[in-house]
This record gives sequence, C-alpha cells and structure tokens, in this order.
Amino acid sequence: MTVNTFKKQFAVLPKTKWSASRLWEFKRRSFLPLCISLILVGIGEGFLLVSNLGSAPWTILSQGIALQTEVSVGVASFIVSCLVMLCWFPLHLKIGLGTVLNIILIAIALGVTAKMVASPATALGQFGYAVIGILLMGIGSAFYLTCHMGAGPRDGLMVGLCQRFKLKVGLVRTLMESSVALIGFLLGGTLGFATLLFAFSIGWVIQLTLYCFTAYRSE
Repeated sequence: MTVNTFKKQFAVLPKTKWSASRLWEFKRRSFLPLCISLILVGIGEGFLLVSNLGSAPWTILSQGIALQTEVSVGVASFIVSCLVMLCWFPLHLKIGLGTVLNIILIAIALGVTAKMVASPATALGQFGYAVIGILLMGIGSAFYLTCHMGAGPRDGLMVGLCQRFKLKVGLVRTLMESSVALIGFLLGGTLGFATLLFAFSIGWVIQLTLYCFTAYRSE
C-alpha cells in the first residue's frame, strides 16, 4: 500500500486505537472489536427483519433478480455479492480478515436474532425495531470498518467510491442504497417502509459514527 493510498483510506475511515496495521492481523486489540462490531451488524439486521416492515435494499434487489431469472433469492444474493466484488478491482480494494468474518458472523448473528426475537405486535413496536436495527447496523458497520481489516462487499464498494471521488460516506451510501432499492422494485421486488428508511438513513448513521470515532484517533 502506498503512502498516498494510506492517507486516502484514513481520510474516509479514521485510524483509531483499535485499528489493525495489516488486513490479516489477529491481535486482540483489533480482532475483538472486529468480531463484536460484526455481531452488532447481524443483530441489527435481525431486528430489521423481524420488524416486518420491509427488507434491506440489497435483499429487494436479490428478490427482484430471483423473480426475473427464476433462481432462488439466496443464489441471486450470491451473484450480486460477486458482481459487487468485481467492482473492487478498479478501486484497488483488497480482501481481509474482516471480509471473511463479515460473511460468517453477520449470518450467525442474524439467524440467532431472528429466532430469539419475536415480531412486535404493534405498529409502534415495528417502527421501533426498524430504527434499532438501522442504528445497530450503522454503528456496527462504522466500528468494524475502522478496524481496517477489510470490508464486506457493499461496504467495501462504499469506501472505495468515497476514496475515489472524495465524497462523504452519507451521500455515497444513500445513493447506493436508494438506487439498489429502485432497481429491485422495478424488477418486481417488494418495498416496505423499513426499506426506504434504511436506504435514506444508514449512510448518515455510519458517517456520524465515523465522525464520533475521530475522538479515538491513534497518535
């Protein structure tokens, strides 16, 4: 990694006291925060799911692709992730330990949360679950990204675009999520209130959390 690339990276993601020096570092200082934050993301996604107010935009896209191609939503999601990863190459992004754990820990935390947390019986409860889910996903995403151990497919694309075009995380993520939601809807996916709330708020939750983390910059 060149010095210029290093500076660009931390212009988007601050270097904190828990940041790793390498993508495949197993030191407790960075490994433990990485695992905790990814579990938070999975729990947040679980709350969003059990709110029954609509899925996240990327799930809507997978649903739309599945309807148009007659493949399963799981297969469509895998294809989408692979295509997003291909966009990493021109952005000079690399796979790290965080990329691998992103796939494993989020899925486990999502499954456990969806199984243990009952769906709310009232509209207010549904809204509350959706908000909790978005906050946990946004805070958790910012937390694990500042570990500097690699990002998941979509988060990596977000960071890469922010670095390349020198744009704010909130703006880039909002454009990404809203575009994906629109494409998924046009392909036949079902939008919900939580889908729109997620699309227009998750990026700004991540950006605000990253801003708060600047207080924990390493010297």
